[in-house]
Amino acid sequence: MLLAHTDHGHAGTPLIILHGLFGSGRNWGSIARTLSGHGYHVFCLDLPNHGNSPWTDGPVDYVSMANTVMEWMDRQGLHKAIVLGHSMGGKIAMTMALHHPEHVERLLVVDIAPVDYGSAEHRTYIQAMEAVNLVGVTRRAEVEAQLAHAIPEESLRKFLTQNLITDESRGHLKWQINLRTLDDSMDAIRAFPATVETSPYRNPALFLVGGQSGYVTSRGEARIQALFPYHALVRMDGCGHWPHAEAPGTFIGHVLEFLQQG
Repeated sequence: MLLAHTDHGHAGTPLIILHGLFGSGRNWGSIARTLSGHGYHVFCLDLPNHGNSPWTDGPVDYVSMANTVMEWMDRQGLHKAIVLGHSMGGKIAMTMALHHPEHVERLLVVDIAPVDYGSAEHRTYIQAMEAVNLVGVTRRAEVEAQLAHAIPEESLRKFLTQNLITDESRGHLKWQINLRTLDDSMDAIRAFPATVETSPYRNPALFLVGGQSGYVTSRGEARIQALFPYHALVRMDGCGHWPHAEAPGTFIGHVLEFLQQG
């Protein structure tokens, strides 16, 4: 699979950014441009079934998505890179580091832990998006109105409707993400692959956690310590699940401080 991507900068240490569920590489454009100005060649990928990347024929899991990113690296001639991932993308990044440590120079994980999550809220979002009647709809605001009952949080509705594009053949909006496959894959996306046969990742790792987010608990911290013994964990006060969007300046500061360590 040939993943879509945008790159920022044309020289420097390669840095790959992997977005979260329902996101795309463009969500990270501002962060990527800033990092490229500090000497990094930043690649923002669209993961399978998201953005401009191809859809898969069947369900996906973290091992298959990590292997897809590794194949993309090979196509780009990248033997090693820094890998930064948020949420679902963070789990892909951790899977890459554990299964292919020689190709991950440093690891940055945003608001996720290498554990299984039991919440079914993401499946609820998919069902709400699938229920939207897009016939004749040309404006995202119209879709937001249809989603309002099932998804009361305005910022979340705006985030989800970024996945709408115009169906040129029909003249109305359509979903750019593969809702059916993501729904079929949800159990695997909420989980984390077994790591019995892998050794801990021994390169430097940074976990940036939203101080108001519930995604990284003491159980998650214990698992992070077991699998990533050379890690630092920073909780960003006042931030939820998207600290890179909620406090981008502070977020960039933590990232650069970590990357510039010896």
